[in-house]
Amino acid sequence: MPDTPEQPQLYLITPPQFELDSFADTLARVLDAQPTACVRLALATRDEDTLARAADTLRTVTDAREVALVIADHTLLAERLGLDGVHLSDAARSVRHARKTLGEDAIIGSFCAGSRHDGMSAGEAGADYVAFGPVQPSALDDGSHAEMDLFQWWSEVIEVPCVAEGQLDAEMIRKLAPMTDFFGIGEEIWHHDDPVAALKTLWAEIG
Repeated sequence: MPDTPEQPQLYLITPPQFELDSFADTLARVLDAQPTACVRLALATRDEDTLARAADTLRTVTDAREVALVIADHTLLAERLGLDGVHLSDAARSVRHARKTLGEDAIIGSFCAGSRHDGMSAGEAGADYVAFGPVQPSALDDGSHAEMDLFQWWSEVIEVPCVAEGQLDAEMIRKLAPMTDFFGIGEEIWHHDDPVAALKTLWAEIG
């Protein structure tokens, strides 16, 4: 690994629910304001038609800007809709199946919470990236989080790119910037009246 890693890239995560037309416009403004590697469609709904409409609409936005679009968990929908890949929330369990279904060119990501073992297993199974988080404790779920030393160790030892996501703020972005490849930013900006300004404030900590 290089002694001085390249600056991390932006990985946007959609809200769990949104009004499609207005969010597509907001997403376009954010993508125009900040270079972005990938967008994750992370709707909470399990309604296929709703997911398909959202994917088709957001893909128009992302394709125009040459940004990858992946969907959370729904591997078969990713295949049917021709998306760039899938983000899996069950660590390494579904990685091999997703790779077999979507092919070698698809983006397969794996969320591994704060587990070094799960991250290594996902990488060995063929994940293109591993996501860890949340990066600091909160009252949500059981309060567990991905420790700073996990990111430090991963950046020094493992070649599979990693994403830091969940509970990000300016201080955590500044601390994690030297040891992560991507920042998965979502709710940190979408609840603001001006998501572009909110993102610029966070991203100013990099560099």
